Amino acid sequence: MKRSRVMWSIGLAGLTAVGSSAWAADAVKVGVMDQQAVMERSHAGKRALEDIKSYQITRQRIINADDQELKELEQTIQDPNGKLSDEVKQQKQEQFRAKIEGYQRRLAEFNREIQQKQRDMISEYTRKIAEAAQAVAQREGYLAIIDKGNDAMIRVVLYHQPTLDVTEQVIKEFDKLNK
Repeated sequence: MKRSRVMWSIGLAGLTAVGSSAWAADAVKVGVMDQQAVMERSHAGKRALEDIKSYQITRQRIINADDQELKELEQTIQDPNGKLSDEVKQQKQEQFRAKIEGYQRRLAEFNREIQQKQRDMISEYTRKIAEAAQAVAQREGYLAIIDKGNDAMIRVVLYHQPTLDVTEQVIKEFDKLNK
C-alpha cells in the first residue's frame, strides 16, 4: 500500500512537471471522480448491480431449500418418538451425510460463481467507466481524471476542490454510452 502511494505521488509529480513545462501558458486541468458512485447511480450500473443481486437471491433460495430439507431429515433421524428401525435410521443417516456433502459442494460452487460474476462485472464496468471518464476528459480538456476512492477502498485523493469533481458528468456520459 505504501508503494502504491509513492507511485501515485510520483505520477502526480510527473503530471505537475509535464503541466509546468509543456503547457506553461495553460493551466493543468485535473478532475476527480468517484467510480463507485458512477456504478451505483448510473442507470446501467444500477441494472448490473440488480442483476448480480437477483442472481445471488436465486442461489440463496436454492441453498435455503436445501437447508430446510436437511433440517427436516435431521429431525426425522433424531425424533425420539419416531418409529424408525435401526436399518432405516442408518439409511437416513447415510442419506443425510450425502446430502450435507452435496449441500457444501453446492454452497462452495455458488460462492465461486457469484464471486466470478462480481469480478467479471467489476472488470467490465471499470473499463466502461474509464471510457466515459476519457470522453469527459477529452471533451472538457482535462489532462487527467483520478478516482478519488471512498472509505471502503484506498482513498487516492485526500482533498480536492469540489469544482474538480466530475462524477456527475461521468455518470451522464456513462449512461449515454451504455443505454
